[in-house]
Amino acid sequence: MQPPLLSRRRALAGGAGALAAAGALGSLSGCAAPATAAGPGQTLLRYWHLFGGGDGVNMQGMLDDFRAGHPDIALEASTLQWGAPYYTKLGMAGAGGRAPELAALHLARLAGFAPGRLLDPFDLDLLAELGVREEDFPQDIWRRGQAIGKQYAVPLDTHPFVLYYQTEVCEKAGLLSGGRLRPISGADDFADALRAARKATGQPGLVTETLGPDCITPWRLFSSFYAQSGGTVLSPDGKRLALDDSRALRVLEYLARLVEEGLMVRRVDYAGSIGVFNGGKTAFHLNGEWEITTFKTTGLPFSMTRIPALFGTAAAQADCHAFVLPHQRDRGGATNEAAHTLVAWMLKHSVAWAQGGHVPAYLPVLDDPAYLALKPQSEYRTVIDDVALDEPAWFAGSASRLWIELGAVFSGVLTGSRSPRNALTEAKARLRNLLDTRNPLPGAAS
Repeated sequence: MQPPLLSRRRALAGGAGALAAAGALGSLSGCAAPATAAGPGQTLLRYWHLFGGGDGVNMQGMLDDFRAGHPDIALEASTLQWGAPYYTKLGMAGAGGRAPELAALHLARLAGFAPGRLLDPFDLDLLAELGVREEDFPQDIWRRGQAIGKQYAVPLDTHPFVLYYQTEVCEKAGLLSGGRLRPISGADDFADALRAARKATGQPGLVTETLGPDCITPWRLFSSFYAQSGGTVLSPDGKRLALDDSRALRVLEYLARLVEEGLMVRRVDYAGSIGVFNGGKTAFHLNGEWEITTFKTTGLPFSMTRIPALFGTAAAQADCHAFVLPHQRDRGGATNEAAHTLVAWMLKHSVAWAQGGHVPAYLPVLDDPAYLALKPQSEYRTVIDDVALDEPAWFAGSASRLWIELGAVFSGVLTGSRSPRNALTEAKARLRNLLDTRNPLPGAAS
């Protein structure tokens, strides 16, 4: 998810400190909706989420439709500040047992939320009665929502790293076939495509975020291509370092070569990378799929596809928006049923959510003609089976210390301030420090 640029930057810039400081609660008011009063015969359902910008517009429209179809549920939806502040407030609410009935959570952050203490499990029988079952989801994504034998998160979508391409530039460079980007196979083939684009325009063929105070795209680049090579950053339980030096260096050295050869813009922040691609002379842009609305609004002739398999498999770095049940001392009854009802309804109506670029996790929607008609959103839907989520650790996932700290390290490889080997050494040192640091959320395990 990509909220409005400025708010995202503020949230990420203070990520680590906001997580650790209980005093941060004073600044967590966000954009909370006014309190909703349940009328006679209604059940109050409180829902916290962190969706702003285009995501927020889509979410609000879906919630309005839910209200119209469920007059027996008084839905109070609150939009809170994205990033670390949101997670601090959610964790403290769960620790106090006075949390809302339902909340959104990035799936890769589940491990940090102490399932069983800060979160309550879903009632799978109740979800089944509402038409939502395990087999309706990609197996790996569904299982990432499990802990201690129970289901603590139900995925709404995946939001992967994708490849945007400017169709007119790619046509001029001979990179299209039938109006779509021709298949790219391997690192050398991708470099050749960038060279062809540069020859056609005189500009570097690729732009993506390479620097900034909270620059996370270099981490997403590395994570995608390193996952393609078969490597993992942490052990499967998220408790030990598993970074493979040879695989990591292969990826970092390749990225360094792209910049050194002038095939990729060297120094550009997030907003600048959007502006460069919007300028219409750069063939490719690597980013999350959430910028689809930006480029549609400007009228840029573009499309999107999965990240090519440069180092083996077709993996792409991603996270997933998911629903969770924050811990309540007296969870159950009508309010808990209402929470499950909203989850099932949102999943079944997630074509509307997909308009913002996210790939629905509820598999029946991927075959819905209304979803297939969304272009270019449906062009990269097969990535749902190949997403590379962070290993389960409290410091991983969207807006996490892992993304911020390793993004800063790998930024140096792209800007030329670090060698690939130096970056690898520093990344391993920071990962060891994170592994040795206790989870600061109240009530959470280390």
